Amino acid sequence: MRNLVKNFINGILTIVPIILVIYVIYKTFMFLDSILGNVLKPFLKNDYIPGIGLLLTLVLITLLGWLSTKFITGKMIRIIDRILDNIPLVKTIYSVIKDTIHSFLGEKKSFSKVALVTIPGTEMKSMGFITTEDLENFHQPLSQYVAVYVPQTFQVAGFTFLVPKDQIEIIDVKPEDAMKFILSGGMTTKQVKQSQ
Repeated sequence: MRNLVKNFINGILTIVPIILVIYVIYKTFMFLDSILGNVLKPFLKNDYIPGIGLLLTLVLITLLGWLSTKFITGKMIRIIDRILDNIPLVKTIYSVIKDTIHSFLGEKKSFSKVALVTIPGTEMKSMGFITTEDLENFHQPLSQYVAVYVPQTFQVAGFTFLVPKDQIEIIDVKPEDAMKFILSGGMTTKQVKQSQ
């Protein structure tokens, strides 16, 4: 009986992560495919092949990226950008989305520096990511502070702390490994050591 329970637990440990990864990949694929796929389906009807919508979305994004570097179309995109930046409420949503995407894909990537922050009054430390090192433009008295985003364990949420620059300790850890470590509650330390 004990062996049966052990084999069942081993089965869960082996199969569940694989099933969940496949499910997430499938759902992501279906969502991305449906963006333009739903537009194409009425025209192609029975000839629609899953993946065409995703392929067309990637081609369209690449084409728009190329057009944004050209004079006339680039100017039009900048005008649309300015319009969205001046509409109340819309500008807040637009700027958050724009800044978030730029932080992951832009030239100055955020989440590229992993930092340790000492919790005041204790010897405990928290791990986070430096998102902004120059807060002077945001608010003059914060010129000696950096913004550190500290994700919460087991969820997609976190806190942004403004920490004095001299209290930040940058550590030589890959951002992906740090994120895995934080989100798993520290359970991925063995995997991180093996991958290095």
